[in-house]
Amino acid sequence: MLDKVVINFTPTGMIPTKKMTPHVPVSVSEIIEDVHQATELGITLVHLHARDAQTGEPTHKKEVYGEIIDGIRKYAPELVICVSSSGRNVSELELRADPLNLEGSLKPDLGSLTLSSLNFANSASRNSPKMVQDLATRMKEKGIVPELEAFDNGMVNYSKYLIKKKLIGPPYYFNLLLGNIAGSQANLLHTGMMINDLPENSVWSLAGLGVDQLKMNSLSIAIGGGVRVGLEDNIWFDTKKTQLASNIELLKRIHSLAKANGREIMTPKEFRKIMNLEPGNGKYGRHF
Repeated sequence: MLDKVVINFTPTGMIPTKKMTPHVPVSVSEIIEDVHQATELGITLVHLHARDAQTGEPTHKKEVYGEIIDGIRKYAPELVICVSSSGRNVSELELRADPLNLEGSLKPDLGSLTLSSLNFANSASRNSPKMVQDLATRMKEKGIVPELEAFDNGMVNYSKYLIKKKLIGPPYYFNLLLGNIAGSQANLLHTGMMINDLPENSVWSLAGLGVDQLKMNSLSIAIGGGVRVGLEDNIWFDTKKTQLASNIELLKRIHSLAKANGREIMTPKEFRKIMNLEPGNGKYGRHF
């Protein structure tokens, strides 16, 4: 449990399109601007997904991620940045790991690491044991911290296997994502079991998919956790799906919930210290 709330901002994701909601940022400039507004309001880290400029489809190209990171770091050189290595649309290691090859002022601090394969309502995320271990190895070699994504207790357990193999090291940062049709559900029992099973020295945030986002964010703030929030997981402001949300509206609500619970927002500088990260301002990734 932490005194302050970690806000992991997820502005884009792989699924939302402009047809679904005009508020989702997909171009490089749109993503940079949404993150800019978010940093002015107050966030801890950002979980980035990039899109192809011509098709709007998700891309893993480091050049696109580099443009986004460069734009963000011009105004937020301390912000903690995570890049995606998702297996939803590609299966080749070199493609998924491409953003991890960024260096210097463009180097990401974190890289997402989904801990097993899983099905969503209409798609799958393919993460074989070899793929998970290979990505973990790349991150370790490059001094990039895994952002450990777990959708059920089995994935939490697999993180302990990676620890035994010395592929990941403490402190650990987990996103616990609940409400997926083929994973742990957004209720107290499933949430408590996942938190209880986390390895020692873990920092964690709760995410709820779709209309479960508000419920899981509210629960996490009330019990001392962090939150993952943004249009990647949920495009609606209300649970009845009558009002499309903007990223800033979702973030403002988190700030209100934190204030109501007497909790402050953790700054990037504070998160960097807890996670043994470099201080930012030109130095990124894990400090050894």
